[in-house]
Amino acid sequence: MLALLSRILLALRSTFEVRAAREAEILVLRQQLLVLSRKSRKRVRLRNIDRLILVWLSRLFPTAMDAIVIVKPETVLRWHRRGFRAYWRWKSWRRGGRPRIDRELRALIRRMSRENPTWGAPRIHGELLMLGIDISESTVARYMVRTCRAPSQGWKTFLRNHAAGIASIDLFVVRTISFKLLYGLVVLSHARRRLVRIAVTSNPTAEWIAGQVTEAFPWNEAPRYLIRDRDGSFGTAYTRRIRAMGIRDHPVAARSPWQNGHVERLIGSIRRECLDHVVVFSEGHLRRILKAYAAYYNEIRTHLSLDKDAPYSRCSQTAGAIAAMPILGGLHHQYVRI
Repeated sequence: MLALLSRILLALRSTFEVRAAREAEILVLRQQLLVLSRKSRKRVRLRNIDRLILVWLSRLFPTAMDAIVIVKPETVLRWHRRGFRAYWRWKSWRRGGRPRIDRELRALIRRMSRENPTWGAPRIHGELLMLGIDISESTVARYMVRTCRAPSQGWKTFLRNHAAGIASIDLFVVRTISFKLLYGLVVLSHARRRLVRIAVTSNPTAEWIAGQVTEAFPWNEAPRYLIRDRDGSFGTAYTRRIRAMGIRDHPVAARSPWQNGHVERLIGSIRRECLDHVVVFSEGHLRRILKAYAAYYNEIRTHLSLDKDAPYSRCSQTAGAIAAMPILGGLHHQYVRI
């Protein structure tokens, strides 16, 4: 019996000792806070985690509000209400309003806006509806590309719109095996970089050039402008003929071949891809070579300015074995599926 009573007394003693130690620790912490509040001249800065702990303790143990010294109890309550609002704001986020659209659709709207600077939101919205994309017009206006300039087309679009009415003509010199000079004439349409006419002569007169232009362009397909250099071969007979065809003669400035750059580029291609690799024997030989190259240029050769297509558009082939067809004796090849 005495042993049991002694054990009970020891247990009560240990319980009171632990509780007394805890109370003493709390008193020490309170005293430190009081000293901190008296000695600190600056405002105590609290972090969000500090605020969260104080709010959590105040909700679990309301009596602990009396132990808070560094802030007022009203401040803790204000923090709690602010956290409550933030929680429900997060809880209801993305629950209402407009649904978000995919990144691909946003990129498509920006692409249409950049590629068509004169289009507004109604026009782009109509195009999207034709593609089966049903979104609001205000959403389209939100994701359009904003520019500080007035909507206008680019130079590339401007030149392409006028290319159909422009053609170029020029002469180039070819030496035969006997060092005889022959002259080649090329007529180029700017619309599809189509080689309209290529001819050979040993004496390029104005009457001969006028006849070549007449054969190159039927009366109902003549271009509006024909660009040429200031060669003396383009005489009165030439200017009179093209004026009768309704074509405006546009000679470039003196010593300015870059002003007729399309046909100069064509002549460079003829030299690099054909004439620099063959020896010309006669006028007939040169005519056959240039005729074969003209067919290759118009029907087979791909052009960067035409999105890797030929002037006479080629069809893409996807089935069959690939075979090579030699052109100009194997100087070039055409690859087809058979």
